[in-house]
Amino acid sequence: MQNSLLFPIFFVVLLSTSCAQTVDKDINTPKTLDFTVQPVIEDLQNAWGMVFLPNNAILVSEKTGKLLLFQSGTITEIENPPKVYNRGQGGLMDIELHPEYNTNGWIYFSYASSKGEGKGGHTAIMRAKLKNNQLVNIEELYKASPNSTRGQHFGSRIEFDSDGYLFFSIGERGNRDVNPQDITRDGGKIYRLHDDGGIPKDNPFADKRGARKAIWSYGHRNPQGLALHPTTGVLWEHEHGPRGGDEINIIQKGKNYGWPIITYGINYSGTEITDETSRPGMEQPIYQWTPSIAPSGMTFVTSDKYPKWKGSLLVGSLAFQYLERLELKDNKVIYREKLLDRMGRVRNVRQAPDGYIYISVEGKGIYRLVPK
Repeated sequence: MQNSLLFPIFFVVLLSTSCAQTVDKDINTPKTLDFTVQPVIEDLQNAWGMVFLPNNAILVSEKTGKLLLFQSGTITEIENPPKVYNRGQGGLMDIELHPEYNTNGWIYFSYASSKGEGKGGHTAIMRAKLKNNQLVNIEELYKASPNSTRGQHFGSRIEFDSDGYLFFSIGERGNRDVNPQDITRDGGKIYRLHDDGGIPKDNPFADKRGARKAIWSYGHRNPQGLALHPTTGVLWEHEHGPRGGDEINIIQKGKNYGWPIITYGINYSGTEITDETSRPGMEQPIYQWTPSIAPSGMTFVTSDKYPKWKGSLLVGSLAFQYLERLELKDNKVIYREKLLDRMGRVRNVRQAPDGYIYISVEGKGIYRLVPK
């Protein structure tokens, strides 16, 4: 299951010389904050995804399947949202705008769907346009299969790169011994498509017989953070480990990120998954959290509104209920800071076009961080 423990679990992880940077730096808690927390939308149960529309509106997905439009202090429920398989961690998940949204109007959604082969559901990607408070021109772009009645590890974040390719993540659906290492199966992967759902010819497994041709990387557990590095334009990802071993990875074409053959985590019962934390041909995370923070949502700070944070990575913590800021140098974490301690399970964090940071907190709503 996804990490949701509300107390820390400490254990020792032996590190090899080729291991990932671990949590060897204490997390700092500032005595005073340089910002205030301003409520934007209150009384939301699980605002999984949010995007900012050009007319100063915010489009929000509730995991239960509701799609909400917030504008001028008013919330409108959007008609004709995706029909979701609302089970466990699955439901209506992320939202993303096409890079040329101002001219084409496309909005992209990830959600758990019961369509297709087998009972239960699996992660799907669709796009649609918003007109008169309803979704129109709906197109399903990808549907993972086969379905499963398991309630865990649907992923799923969406991100466009600077070339207009659509990336999205799907968790291994709790089937770690089969899905993440098998490129003929969905689950435990990062995927790459054209914006219309077509398969790019230069995808790493596009010509491999039997493979899921949309796969970009594999060997993942449950990725719930995707963001482009603002300088390099490279895709970064974070994912839930089991008990320990949450990871930050730099995603590369065709690479294997090791789960469950290598991991810094152990089973929830305390037993060992594997004695390997590295292996040739498998990528190391640039950073790993032990104990697990249960990361969800991820953004790089580029805004001038937060000069001390510029270049930092912000990550929500579900398990310990705070927002974490990580300072980076040469792709290494050099400083950690705990913000909004015990505010609640931070499901998402995004930098809006106006430069402000917005966070969503389960059971509460969406907040804006306003510098003093």
